[in-house]
Amino acid sequence: MKKVLFNLTDGELNQFVIDMGLPRFRAKQIREWLNRGAPDFSVMKNLPIDLREKLNQVAETLPVKIVQKLESKDNQTTKFLLELNDCEQIECVLMRTTYGNSVCVSSQAGCAMGCKFCASTLLGLKRNLTINEMFAQVLVAQWELRGDKLNDTRPNGDANNNDVSHIVVMGTGEPLQNTENVIGFLERANNELNISWRRITVSTCGIVSGIDALNTWGRPINLAISLHAPDDDLRTQIMPINNRYKIAEVLDAAFRFSDTHNRQLMIEYILLGKKNADGEIELFNSSPEHAEKLSNLMRGHNVMVNLIPWNAVDERDFASISGNAVHRFQDILIKNGVHTRIRRERGADIGSACGQLRLKNAKR
Repeated sequence: MKKVLFNLTDGELNQFVIDMGLPRFRAKQIREWLNRGAPDFSVMKNLPIDLREKLNQVAETLPVKIVQKLESKDNQTTKFLLELNDCEQIECVLMRTTYGNSVCVSSQAGCAMGCKFCASTLLGLKRNLTINEMFAQVLVAQWELRGDKLNDTRPNGDANNNDVSHIVVMGTGEPLQNTENVIGFLERANNELNISWRRITVSTCGIVSGIDALNTWGRPINLAISLHAPDDDLRTQIMPINNRYKIAEVLDAAFRFSDTHNRQLMIEYILLGKKNADGEIELFNSSPEHAEKLSNLMRGHNVMVNLIPWNAVDERDFASISGNAVHRFQDILIKNGVHTRIRRERGADIGSACGQLRLKNAKR
């Protein structure tokens, strides 16, 4: 198996270069390219061609490599299918917005949560991702934005340049089943890419011990809770995690985090319908009654309810509800004083919208 140079410490990279019979300064050159997300050695133009070829025979640059890249029709969203060094596959998504460039990062290969409306859990959980594997996803997106502009020294975090400015840990997997590595990754993104804590969001389906760990960690990131139902009976039907952590316990932990760090809590709520025997779509978790129940849970707290029209997943037995039903649900929340918005989906045509991430090309 080839050595992954990105995974080496500076000392290990120096020794690797020396063992190849090269001068020590080559390690610094290689490291500069690795930190920019160089996908292979061919782009390292300040290295001799014969050295690039030699390196390619014995090493890889990053712990992920692009298997497939899909572009949305509006050219605002890019989805990457990435292969890890052990041949497991993950996905990440680059979203170009008016406020900056955001990367949706996967925290696990597969997912064990079993949510009934989501594609990401179809193949089950394979393993947790390392800090380097998560960080490399951001670098893949950064390379897509900037390429091999070695002399481009514009600061990170500026929405008007070609840098990643926001990170959302909302890709495949449950981040708070991999809390230690997620925290390590976010520390590195803040330190090395200068991405502000307030431009980082972690989404969880409600692992209370993980939420408490984030609170103890003490960084003022944004927390998002995938709620998707206003009562325990309904949530248990679609989210098995509710058998372990009930809504009241999840929200108590989330509100503690929000209050401690003075951050608005995001509540993610996918609006689901189901076809009845006559082929008509009935409101599953999206009726006016459900909106009233959700309002009661949110009232008096600093929250943003992010309403998400369901994105079709072939293997799931749900249906999209009408636009009128979506807006009626939102209107009830607004009437009850709950801050809410309807999420603008990005990349639905390439399967990168909320709940759609899957590994169609993965080896089963």
